[in-house]
Amino acid sequence: MTESNEWGSNLSFLLAMIGSAVGLGNIWRYPYVLYKNGGGAFYIPYIVAVLLLGIPFLILEYAVGYNFKASFAKGLRKINKKFEFLGWIVPVSSYVIMTYYAAIIGWIGIYVVLSFYKGWGENPGSYFEVELLAVNDKYSGLFQIVPIIALAMIICWVCIWFISHKHLEKGLGRISKILVPMLFIIMIFIVIYSLTLDGASIGLNELFIPKWSSLLKFDMWMAAFGQIIFSMSLGLSLAYTYAGYSGQNSDLITNAVTIAIANCGFENFCALGVFSILGHVSKLQSTPVASLVKQGVSLVFVAYPAVINVLGKFAYIIGPAFFITVFLAGLTSILSTIEPLAFSIQNKFTWSRKKTITVLIVIGGLISMLYATKYGSVLLGIVDTYINQVLILICVIFECIAFAWVFKAENTIETLNQRSKTLKVGLWWIIIVKGILPIFIAIVWVGGILEVIENGSLTQTILFFVLTIIIGGVSLIFTLVKPTNKSWDETESRL
Repeated sequence: MTESNEWGSNLSFLLAMIGSAVGLGNIWRYPYVLYKNGGGAFYIPYIVAVLLLGIPFLILEYAVGYNFKASFAKGLRKINKKFEFLGWIVPVSSYVIMTYYAAIIGWIGIYVVLSFYKGWGENPGSYFEVELLAVNDKYSGLFQIVPIIALAMIICWVCIWFISHKHLEKGLGRISKILVPMLFIIMIFIVIYSLTLDGASIGLNELFIPKWSSLLKFDMWMAAFGQIIFSMSLGLSLAYTYAGYSGQNSDLITNAVTIAIANCGFENFCALGVFSILGHVSKLQSTPVASLVKQGVSLVFVAYPAVINVLGKFAYIIGPAFFITVFLAGLTSILSTIEPLAFSIQNKFTWSRKKTITVLIVIGGLISMLYATKYGSVLLGIVDTYINQVLILICVIFECIAFAWVFKAENTIETLNQRSKTLKVGLWWIIIVKGILPIFIAIVWVGGILEVIENGSLTQTILFFVLTIIIGGVSLIFTLVKPTNKSWDETESRL
């Protein structure tokens, strides 16, 4: 454990983890998922997912990460030397997410500027797909760079490097103390304002009226567990890595619960704002809310600008506030995606933090230029589907087996409880992480695979195969290269 890889305080650790969890998934994914999956009835599987997956799995990652005080790859190697290859796959996957996340943040950065004068025009959908992205769904689009997107992404990468290459506390720790509170403050302003709009209740009624029959549908339960995995960044070794940076007095159990509450509270708060504004527009235009609701990027880059267009003079306040909030949410999340791979490289090859971050930023920036092409948005959708519906779920299952069964999660109970002033773990936690959790995630994974097969194309299948080869190949190289750190093969535990 090097001096540059430790939080200056528990507050830094807590805010950095909240920043990692609170991201784009809370703002543009959750409101749609809640609306589409039973409204108020969705809260039943949602709460079950938080209690059976979110909190127990966070505690598990914290416990093992704190125990080893080492990178994910080294921690897996300590558990079993044969696990090192798998210990690289997770950080590499997190890094892959970073490369396309930078494109989305680049888009958002452009919209921050546009929001001050409604630069997307009267037809936001046409502007986004035709003018900004200039979408070309043929492979030839890979050789056609969109200059403004490339420039926005380069600026994004420079910001990430500036924050991340510094000492952990002076960089990521300090910026988290600024960005995370700012993110919550701006969103509170947006929601309070949204609730005062005429017609806000129309949108909220549409959102929260429970559709109890949906509880009998498997899709609703899969959506709830999928949302918790996505929004809390589970299975990416982020929590494990951040816990490895934590100090002796960190209350890991309380931190896990606090982060889960902050994440869930924020995304439900976002849903209030989004649907209040949709209700207002519904009343203004005599249009059903259902026809205004969009999923994913369409909500942020098409539906929301269309809403801002009809808000009159208030649009010049609510528009910039919204897009600045989305930008901050994306930035706080992307900062965490480089840490697992960076820490693993530092751990195995004794590179300095500055050198590691710089090399990863340069390589990541070059790779991400694929998403600055006219084919970029198509490629982004395929890569995102592969990571979130195929690879990460497998990683969560594997981590449950490696951490809970092979390492034996019960060995961490005493350490966890000693550091917790209020909450304690016991047999209930062991039953969840060893039995219930792996089974539930396996079911969700099968459901995701079936969805991919049903909706997939030949292009998607080919790219899935290519991604598997690339991620597996890079992980194998990291595994086979000899370490320069003499302590790499140490097997002692902190227990």
